[in-house]
Amino acid sequence: MNLMKNIEVSKVVLNIGLGKNVDRLDSAVLLAERLTGCKPVKTLASRKAKTYKVGKGRVIGVKVTMRDQKALDTLKNLLRAKGNAIKGSSFDNEGNFNFGFEEYLEVPGIKYDPAIGIMGFNVSVTLERAGFRIKRRKIQKRKIPLSHRITRDEARDFMKKEFKLEIL
Repeated sequence: MNLMKNIEVSKVVLNIGLGKNVDRLDSAVLLAERLTGCKPVKTLASRKAKTYKVGKGRVIGVKVTMRDQKALDTLKNLLRAKGNAIKGSSFDNEGNFNFGFEEYLEVPGIKYDPAIGIMGFNVSVTLERAGFRIKRRKIQKRKIPLSHRITRDEARDFMKKEFKLEIL
């Protein structure tokens, strides 16, 4: 088997959106720290959205990006909370997938905290192969060739094999 075709988890991003409710920022930061053990970063609005009454540069959420073993441990824990099953529509055409929780209480080992209240979050997982660095490097950036991209079916098969995930 070709080693360049091996798929691996590149990063796991936990995102808590606040929207207009910016006064819950402290509780979102606390929740992100409890779920991951990492320090979260505030996400800012990139442009003005009158519909949502959000101005450019305003805080609209909190996120934590995890890589390597920390990402794998957190992903296994969150997938276990989902019953090791997610929808097939959660996978995109680039091999990435997303899933969410309406309440953080669904995650095992996390108890209700009145300081946080009830809050949900989303998890985004990015899968990569060896050689994907060419799309991020500073000199001579290139697109990933079609033959090397991760398809939806390859991502599903990888998750079934590595994480014993059930696709609904």
